[in-house]
Amino acid sequence: MSASSSPTVAGAADRWVVSVKDLVRSPGSMRTLEEQWPAPEALSTPLIGIPAGSAVDVDLRLESVHEGILVTGEAHADLVGECSRCLDPIQDGITVDLQELFLASAPEGGSDEERLVVHEAVDLEPVLRDAVVTALPFQPVCRPGCQGLCSECGIRLEDAPEDHVHEQLDPRWAALAELTKTSESGTAGPETKTSSDETEER
Repeated sequence: MSASSSPTVAGAADRWVVSVKDLVRSPGSMRTLEEQWPAPEALSTPLIGIPAGSAVDVDLRLESVHEGILVTGEAHADLVGECSRCLDPIQDGITVDLQELFLASAPEGGSDEERLVVHEAVDLEPVLRDAVVTALPFQPVCRPGCQGLCSECGIRLEDAPEDHVHEQLDPRWAALAELTKTSESGTAGPETKTSSDETEER
């Protein structure tokens, strides 16, 4: 994909820093931007996310307004992860809306979260990160009906035979069963010894 106007800042290490030199101090002016940029790191939750360096397609509109630069549009990328139920790999796509007002100057008493136009450029990476991370599922599934894994043996329940069951011992009887086993193993020795002694006496 190619930009409809100026490319990102030449030589910038971060491709997500976009020059707005042509828009600054020109309220009412506007341009669009269609690009494919590499994904920054940490666009993920523990189980799914956008791999760092993979392609992100952006379609943006940059407008010069009285307060600064208004950026609106969307970004699309591929997701890679694993199912939270069966741990199978997941490959999917994600499209997020991007919207942010970059202020031309920091307002008095403003918070640190205010985004600013710096050196006639705007940094879109934090905007993308906020949009993607909040949109990602915390517990992704390969499909809504995924049955997950057997809690006893770990087999995928969808692959298990119909008669796949595990004997569940009532916890209230577990201690008694263990006590019975201990008693049986504890009496076997003396009985055997007595029988042997009686044989020797005879």
